[in-house]
Amino acid sequence: MEKRYEIAKQFTEKYRHLSPEDIRILSLVMEPLKLAKGEVFIKEGDVADYIHYVEKGLVRQFYFKNKRDLTEHISYEGNVVICLESYLRQEPTRLMAEALEPSLIWRIKKEDFNRITEQSRDIELFYRKIFEYSLLVSQEKADDMRFETAHDRYRLLMERHPEIVKRAPLIHIASFLQMTPETLSRVRSGVL
Repeated sequence: MEKRYEIAKQFTEKYRHLSPEDIRILSLVMEPLKLAKGEVFIKEGDVADYIHYVEKGLVRQFYFKNKRDLTEHISYEGNVVICLESYLRQEPTRLMAEALEPSLIWRIKKEDFNRITEQSRDIELFYRKIFEYSLLVSQEKADDMRFETAHDRYRLLMERHPEIVKRAPLIHIASFLQMTPETLSRVRSGVL
């Protein structure tokens, strides 16, 4: 129980300070999920019922388009994994999620989160901050893809998320940055 409390506390620190009692309430609805490398824990067609917090490991969200595997997002320690549209609309998702490393994530079921937001205004604000942050990250990525060169997209990734550059396979980094592996190789060697 003590570990669960500590993980809940780490989770909240990024988004909103909560009282010890609110952290305890949150910790009671968190459940651990241990993942092997390559394990898919959200499948296409699932309804996203959970918010996931990464305690340890590296996780990617991806989809298939024209028979190509495309990486949408990569998360690591201290970050959230959520299929936002499916979660909010409670409709099947096209995004999948898999562990790129052996990972330990904590998940909170939507109905449990909704229930505890009714118990505490601060938990409700914390819940909202998760969505605001997720939307800002999505907008930032969209803007980078629209306005930045391949070289600048890679540079920004190195500045903002060096863990991704160090740990994720190059094929997924290239896909995440919307470039071919060959272009990424040229960017990394300074040719572009």
